[in-house]
Amino acid sequence: MANAKGKLVVFFWISLGALAQSPAPSVTISGTVQDQTGGTLVGAIVSLHRPEDRQDQAAASDSTGSFRFAVAAARTYVLRIDQPGFKPFQQTVRVGSRSPASLRVVLTLASRREEVTVRGETNAVNTEAAENRDAVIVTQKTMQQLPVFDLDYLAMMSRFLSQGDIATGGVTLVVDGMEANGVGVSPSAIKEVKINQDPYSPEFSRPGRGQIQISTEGGTPQYHGTFNYLFRDSLLNARPTFAAVKPAEQRRMYEGAVTGPLQWWPKTYFLLSLQQDEEDLASVVFAQGLQGAIRENVPSPIRHWFGSARISHDYPGGSYYWLSYSYEDRSSKNQGLGGTVLPSAATNSQFLEHEITLNHKYVLSKKWLNEFRGYVGHYRSPTTSLSKDPKTVVLDAFTGGGAQADQKRTEWHFGMADTMSWSSGRHLVKYGFTIPDWSRRAMDDFTNSGGTYSFSTLQDYASNKPYSLLLQRGEGRVVFVEKTLGAFVQDQIQLTPSLTLAYGVRYYWQNNFNDRSRNVAPRASYAWAPGKSRKTVLRGGAGIFYDRTGPGPVWDLLRFDGQHLLRFLVDNPPFPDPLVSGSLPPAAPGVVRLDPLVKIPYQLQYSTGVEQQIGKSMTLAASYVGNVFVSSFRSRDINAPLAPLYLARPSPAFGQIREIESAGRGLSNALEITLRGNVKRFLGMAQYTFSKAMNNTGGITWFPANSNTLAGEWARADFDQRHRLHFMGAVNSGLWLNLGIALQVASGKPYSETTGQDANNDGLALDRPTGIARNSLEGPALAQLDLRWSKDFLLSPKRKDKGPIATMSLDAFNAFNHSNYISYVGTLGSPFFGKAVAANPNRRIQLSFRFRF
Repeated sequence: MANAKGKLVVFFWISLGALAQSPAPSVTISGTVQDQTGGTLVGAIVSLHRPEDRQDQAAASDSTGSFRFAVAAARTYVLRIDQPGFKPFQQTVRVGSRSPASLRVVLTLASRREEVTVRGETNAVNTEAAENRDAVIVTQKTMQQLPVFDLDYLAMMSRFLSQGDIATGGVTLVVDGMEANGVGVSPSAIKEVKINQDPYSPEFSRPGRGQIQISTEGGTPQYHGTFNYLFRDSLLNARPTFAAVKPAEQRRMYEGAVTGPLQWWPKTYFLLSLQQDEEDLASVVFAQGLQGAIRENVPSPIRHWFGSARISHDYPGGSYYWLSYSYEDRSSKNQGLGGTVLPSAATNSQFLEHEITLNHKYVLSKKWLNEFRGYVGHYRSPTTSLSKDPKTVVLDAFTGGGAQADQKRTEWHFGMADTMSWSSGRHLVKYGFTIPDWSRRAMDDFTNSGGTYSFSTLQDYASNKPYSLLLQRGEGRVVFVEKTLGAFVQDQIQLTPSLTLAYGVRYYWQNNFNDRSRNVAPRASYAWAPGKSRKTVLRGGAGIFYDRTGPGPVWDLLRFDGQHLLRFLVDNPPFPDPLVSGSLPPAAPGVVRLDPLVKIPYQLQYSTGVEQQIGKSMTLAASYVGNVFVSSFRSRDINAPLAPLYLARPSPAFGQIREIESAGRGLSNALEITLRGNVKRFLGMAQYTFSKAMNNTGGITWFPANSNTLAGEWARADFDQRHRLHFMGAVNSGLWLNLGIALQVASGKPYSETTGQDANNDGLALDRPTGIARNSLEGPALAQLDLRWSKDFLLSPKRKDKGPIATMSLDAFNAFNHSNYISYVGTLGSPFFGKAVAANPNRRIQLSFRFRF
């Protein structure tokens, strides 16, 4: 890591040496040029002249589609953009004493009969399918003004995701138009982050509110760079809610990106991004043992290094390609503890990944455009328990002994996507195929080789009376190939100047699940602007979205097949038990199976809403969104002992038979109100959601309280929050008042009340009191305000915002030091019943320095 730190220092000084550029006037006209797909147009000829003298400035858009002109203030200019195969664009731009907002110009193919649109920070409503105003879109410039913890833009934007729209395998990440495992660049090279843009597009597998779309920077013809240094120390932070004393913590982050031309290769550019994290953090233990309360702060250090390099080349006519390589190394110690988990049950882990990505965009003709993206990579991730002792779980009191979590995962993964766009008349047709993931995955599983004992209460622990022992024996190595495929076609048609219709279909398939259904997902949306002013847009749509399991369930099916890794769940075992020393217990092994009727779950989402232009630079959108969840995943023990005596399992040759079913269902309804725009020196957005979600499953690994009956399982969904308010914005009103604000307020999520006992002898302490439904209790509300103050120092005053610029910032996360409790306990036998055992961090102060040119 010392070498890595040295590389960052060298990178910083090289960046300083790249500043030999001539002074420029005090105002700039800038923007980006895009096609209808949202892709950047490289090499577009952008010219600028004053109407009275027609003396042109001209330049070609760079590999990010960007252009910039230095001009005199208080003048009027004519901007013209020409690109082969596209309709020319011309716009009058009036410049005052300050640089106008950056423009976003969307060109259309020459044969398409519709107007070219300009998008600056005017936030105008329009009928394009991808211009819905309830989308959350944050550019790099805006992100730099907001309080973003650890520059983690994805975590900040994930607040706007809908948990019900996230796939079983997790949040879908779309990077530069292709599903990916990671961003592939450090934060300074992220250009834009979007959520819910064009939510019914068949190009993507998940609904707009269940995925994050990211655009990354490309190379530029001029040298540009950014360097960030972040620092936090516990001396500046508030004491964590459950800590007896403030833990000693410190966080240091070095991050940056630099781009520019490769002088020996015309039209070829590079992008280098690096990040190093040194986190000396602590986990807070808040548990209860036989001797009383356990309060402890345990160091949990993390070291992280990431680097990526990209080369891009521009061709005449707007075609280009780029090739990148990235490497990531993360090591974590004393992880998995905190709350009721004691230090002995912690783990150490490491993550190493290499990835190569290719992106190619080719303009075939005036009507045809092709985009290809592909990646190949490898990662390795071992996890080691600190202690080899058997694990001891006293429900919601403490977890001690060893973690019993030893395993190693390795993977070779490959993905690609190819999209064709064709424009003719009123139509814009897109079609293509995608391989989101084609992987060779391997796991070496040594978990629970020493066994896990579970106790209902501290009294049972004192009496040596566990209700179950989980023990695994046999071959824990599993290797399989995961394949996922998709294909789509869509037509966006401009029926009239005020009415746009988009419709299409997507096909989805994955192996390893005996899914005999035809996973064809039709989708459609419309946008209509009634009246001559076109300041009101009525928008709606509907579509089907299929789930994706991820590798976890497949690993379970292959290793717990009754032959490879034997899994024993022993009811009421003796304690301590010599069985954990290596011999097999007097019990039948459990297995994991697929329901013969299983199929891939899907959800039907539909919405309707209205968008209203308010003045010149603000919009208000109100949308109703409904969801019907069909054939949702859940697990059930089909060999559970039968009522009323629960004396024995129906099939004595097996223990627990976990059957993965797709028999769950769910409903949700939501009203979303989104206000976005800018007023004088303020730019921001606010989104309020009022919703209700009901279902009868908690996911693919979830078991009902009694596997032989689903009584009481239809209830509030785990992710149900009736009220959510998110606000983020920035105020720039002078030399010293540059303030970024991020606010999130939400009502509580539900949790279940359980007895902590295993009265039905199925090895799971999920029993609820008689007549009590699932998720009948509710946790506390959440409220957090984050603030950022920053000050720019112009190192070359004549160049203004063109740099170089040094920025000092002070961030306060959870500025009011509000205790946001999590991990509420619903186990009746726990000493913490009805209380929390953990909380989100209290106030943290972050100091940062940014240098950019």
